[in-house]
Amino acid sequence: MDRCIDVPERLALKGVSRRDFMKFCGLMATVLGLPMSFAPRIAEAAARKRPTVVWMHFAECTGCTESFIRTAHPWAADIVLDIVNIAYLETIQAAAGDQAEEILEETVKNEKGKYICIAEGAIPTKDNGVYGKIHGKTFAEIANHVTKNAAATICVGNCACYGGVQAAKPNPTEAKSVSEVTGVKTVNLAGCPPNADNMVATILHFLVLGKLPALDDLGRPLFAYGYLIHDNCERRGRFENDEFVKEFGDEGAAQGYCLYKVGCRGPETGNNCPKIRWNQGTNWPVGAGHPCIGCSQPQFWDEMSPFYVEK
Repeated sequence: MDRCIDVPERLALKGVSRRDFMKFCGLMATVLGLPMSFAPRIAEAAARKRPTVVWMHFAECTGCTESFIRTAHPWAADIVLDIVNIAYLETIQAAAGDQAEEILEETVKNEKGKYICIAEGAIPTKDNGVYGKIHGKTFAEIANHVTKNAAATICVGNCACYGGVQAAKPNPTEAKSVSEVTGVKTVNLAGCPPNADNMVATILHFLVLGKLPALDDLGRPLFAYGYLIHDNCERRGRFENDEFVKEFGDEGAAQGYCLYKVGCRGPETGNNCPKIRWNQGTNWPVGAGHPCIGCSQPQFWDEMSPFYVEK
């Protein structure tokens, strides 16, 4: 049976209507900055092509995976899991131990040059990488093996992209980003965690257009990180009018004033949080009254702290 028919039918069995599927494709077109006329092309690509994905966990908290698999509406997760073949992902796979590692090795061998590697977490390098090991191999050994045999490597989360909290001073394990350790050019979906919509959109860009999205000088997709949070912030007008929250809970906070004086790093942080938001687009940190902490920027734990203080 043709994949264009098969995928929508499988989704229908899970209660995902054709309308929901097309809404999802329209959302992805919006996230990618493409006209809505691309929604049918996205639907076609999602239905026909099912790329193999190997999702590697290194030194991290699994928050990026949770961002990816936990959605406000179950149908979104159903769509994601139906358009990609996740061959290896420790958080959700049934296999464990030797069996899990055999699956990983078989995938790398049989799908060499064709699978997508998604990497989550930083890689400890001190003392020959002893502070991070799986199945007797260091994270560095695993990362080099898996990324160098992949068609593309997508880093999700600040830890994989730039080292994250593991690399924050004094960095006792000498943790580094995936690209620093492997030398592989990575697509960096930075954030702590990144938005799941940006993760899926990046994969769909690869499927629809046959290439990875254009990147900024930090390796991040321009469609998601090509402008500052400050540029699209709903409180920007308050900033221009010098209307600031002076302390949490004051009258300015109740009126939705700008959070710059209580440490918002939006003016120096690239991300599309104000546009796509979180929890099916219902809200985002600044909208909920919490200043941006710059989590999609390199070394944000060191460079952006102390938080809640005007820089």
